[in-house]
Amino acid sequence: MTFGPRSLTFRVIAFSTIWAVVALIVIYTVIATLYRQASERGFESLLSAHLFNLIGSVGVSEPGVLTGGPDLGDLRFSEPKSGWYWSVEPVSQGLSGGLRSLSMTEAIPSPSTTEVPFNTSFQRNYRMEGIAGEEIEVLENEFVLDAKNRIARFRVMGNRSELEHEIGIFDRRLLTYLSLFGFGMIAINAIAILMGLRPLSRVRAALAMVREGSAQRLDGKFPAEIEPLANETNALIDNNRRIVERSRTQVGNLAHSLKTPLAVLLNEGRALGGVKGKLIVDQAEAMQSQVEHYLQRARVAAQRDSVVYRTPVVPVLQRMVRVMTKLGPDTQLSLALPTSEIVFGGEREDLEEVVGNLLENAMKWAKAEVRVSVETAPNSGTAGEFSIAIEDDGPGIPEEKARDALKRGKRLDETKPGTGLGLAIVADLIKEYGGQLMLERSALGGLKAIVQLRSVQ
Repeated sequence: MTFGPRSLTFRVIAFSTIWAVVALIVIYTVIATLYRQASERGFESLLSAHLFNLIGSVGVSEPGVLTGGPDLGDLRFSEPKSGWYWSVEPVSQGLSGGLRSLSMTEAIPSPSTTEVPFNTSFQRNYRMEGIAGEEIEVLENEFVLDAKNRIARFRVMGNRSELEHEIGIFDRRLLTYLSLFGFGMIAINAIAILMGLRPLSRVRAALAMVREGSAQRLDGKFPAEIEPLANETNALIDNNRRIVERSRTQVGNLAHSLKTPLAVLLNEGRALGGVKGKLIVDQAEAMQSQVEHYLQRARVAAQRDSVVYRTPVVPVLQRMVRVMTKLGPDTQLSLALPTSEIVFGGEREDLEEVVGNLLENAMKWAKAEVRVSVETAPNSGTAGEFSIAIEDDGPGIPEEKARDALKRGKRLDETKPGTGLGLAIVADLIKEYGGQLMLERSALGGLKAIVQLRSVQ
């Protein structure tokens, strides 16, 4: 399955993954914020409860001395440097003494009212550093103790660092659980998407089989969402097949309708004799070759964009080499074949037309030897190609005239028989299949014709 920026699978999985990550980040932020707010409210409520309990547990004697034994019900107020402290300090004149928790082993200064003023309830809240370097939150209240308006300052201090530590532990656990959940959700989502898109892979594989010629239609059962696509594709294949058959019929009809008039012209020209008769015969033969050439091109164009045909290359070459060996026994004809099987993506007749013309041309010009070799083309830059090289030890073609040799009707040597259409027909036929024909100097000294064509699996 293709997986890249242009892949539908990649896009769907990437979009769902991004959405899942964004959603989990939002969920994490919301839950962490709500937990922090709830923890801070609980922390402040606890400090407030301890403060009111402390105020209710302290009194003043007649001489003006602070008295009482507050018990706030939390052992942390008894542990030194725990970060949880309370203290009661006299504020008004005529009031002496002071009380503080066992955990408060040394005095903790209080900021001035200018820095942190009291609110309308005579309370203030601030943060500062504790005895052990921890961050503490202080809730402070000034309270009138008796009818003589003697005022004391009550302070309850809670360990803010401890609260932040607990919030941090919760955040890390929440992040761990959400991450595990997110990875699982993304994995399950990816599996579901891959399974949901699997029928598309089946459609692609079926289309590849049709394109390679190993199947005629998209066979199999497809989901309801994809079945209309398969049906329309099958209808398109059937329509293309009908077009091909109709084109072949028309080509055959045209060939049949022209066959008789051309034969009459040839016979009349031969019967007439002389210069005029030879002219008629030559032109009639040229017309016959031209008609055959364009009918061939029309047939190839009709089937090129339809179902691809499959032709094994090796058997065709072996058969043609045997025939040419019998026709030219004086010429040494060798054939070098690859070990792997090569299948041409076209019709057998077209391959025979290409190889036959080139081989006939090589046999005609060769002095004593013709070589035919076949190999895959790994350096062509295009996968699925093969090349056929046909070379001879004849005079060859000069580089500046190689292009002229491919022109229709162009003959480089008028002493040799022919119409000058062979290489042109080959070049056009190869071009119709998206291939390439190259003419080079052979190591044998003559011409080397290299044909590159597309292969299929």
